[in-house]
Amino acid sequence: MREIVLDTETTGFEPNEGHRIVEIGAVELWNHLPTGKTYHQYINPERPMPQEAFNVHGLGDEFLADKPAFASIAQDFLDFIGDAQLVIHNASFDMKFLNAELSWANKPTLPTEQALDTLAIARRKFPGSPASLDSLCRRFGVDNSMREKHGALLDSEILAEVYLELIGGKQPDLVLSQNKDDTNRDVVRPVTPTRSRPQALPPRITEAERAAHHDFIAEMGSNAIWIK
Repeated sequence: MREIVLDTETTGFEPNEGHRIVEIGAVELWNHLPTGKTYHQYINPERPMPQEAFNVHGLGDEFLADKPAFASIAQDFLDFIGDAQLVIHNASFDMKFLNAELSWANKPTLPTEQALDTLAIARRKFPGSPASLDSLCRRFGVDNSMREKHGALLDSEILAEVYLELIGGKQPDLVLSQNKDDTNRDVVRPVTPTRSRPQALPPRITEAERAAHHDFIAEMGSNAIWIK
């Protein structure tokens, strides 16, 4: 199964207020393992950068001035993600920006069901606990010391580690003696005790085979481990 862990940085909170994407970062997983393939693109938003957004990601007008507009990279982005499941923290935010940009570029938009929201998973798994990416890093011991400012590629790499922990660790399919009941609580399955047969099974070798084996062992001398 192919998955794309994705993050974006923007100029603000609402595309319908004229805000745009300025960075996309994505990491490819195959069967929950990183493949080493990534997608990273800075984007010229074709508008000034608000100070509040600059304080978050540090991407200013001068740095973004020579970067491509979204329309010119839209197809490359779509080609990279394909029909893979998108793993996004607070997916509704990124999806609304991606679909706004794609529609402005006259490209097909992404179906909502293509995105898996790790924020929603964390809130279900740890109700009442902080569910920000930084909080989940602390919970799972994921190193985020490089995250002085938000960056789409770094955040997607960190989110990939957090996601694997959320779904059960580095080997999510290796689940022993646990299941979830309808109330989403951990349930330990009872271990079925072993039982002895009321009667031992009859031997499956003949007397001739037993004698031949005995003679074979005897030929190996008194030091044979079968004799000891």
